Amino acid sequence: MKRKILTVLIMCLIMATSVFAADKNRGIKYNFKNGIYHFVIPANTKIEFVSTDKLTTNADIHKQTGAVLTVNAGFFDPKNQKTISFIYNDGMLLESPIENENLVMNSTIMDNWDKVGNRTEFRVMMKDDKLHYDIVPHNAPYDGKLVGSAQAGPMLLPDLRLEEEFFIVRNEEGRVVRESASVLHKCARTLIGIKDGNVHIFIVTTAHPMTIFEARDLCKYYGLEKAMAFDGGSSTSVDFRDDLHVISIGIKSDDTGRRLKSFLVVK
Repeated sequence: MKRKILTVLIMCLIMATSVFAADKNRGIKYNFKNGIYHFVIPANTKIEFVSTDKLTTNADIHKQTGAVLTVNAGFFDPKNQKTISFIYNDGMLLESPIENENLVMNSTIMDNWDKVGNRTEFRVMMKDDKLHYDIVPHNAPYDGKLVGSAQAGPMLLPDLRLEEEFFIVRNEEGRVVRESASVLHKCARTLIGIKDGNVHIFIVTTAHPMTIFEARDLCKYYGLEKAMAFDGGSSTSVDFRDDLHVISIGIKSDDTGRRLKSFLVVK
């Protein structure tokens, strides 16, 4: 009960003291308070996804694409530089985890592929000549024509799906015996959600690290209808216009950040 009260007080402080700044070119708004960046992308904005053959930084992709906003997206394997998430753009498959031999040769992953392969993804869809967004499991049917998507997880809202997506495994006594993506530990997070047709992105830095439960509560407090996590921890990165470069330590610096596989970009 005390923890819940403290969480509510922290969220109230963030809301009360945050001031949004707007990007005049795209209408993107953002604020920063207590180590958390909050971006709002207006409805019907074209959101794209980029992947690379060789791992590269968020800042490099931001410059190469001439983007207004660039954020890290799906999971990847740093050992072989291959994806662990499905990534689509312009209706085409860019990255498939099925082509990652480190996954295919992992018997534990393959025995639970119905969970791992169906992890949550953020979708950009075209319907009635308008773009709209959705957050659903990978195998969910399309509500319109797929423009692009990035898979990661877990889903945060409307339901937290840790066991369903193989982020935690419990034994017969209910004890957690396996954990992925540090979901039970406090760390930096990249979160994405939807409210009233707009896209909300939270960059939770190490100045205010969160467990996945705290991340869910953050999204819930802001009234998001759907929300999920992208890759987090040291992968957490955002570049906005030409003057904001943030990696997981949460400060503007010359550090380039971790080299990554896939990215969400708004050009």
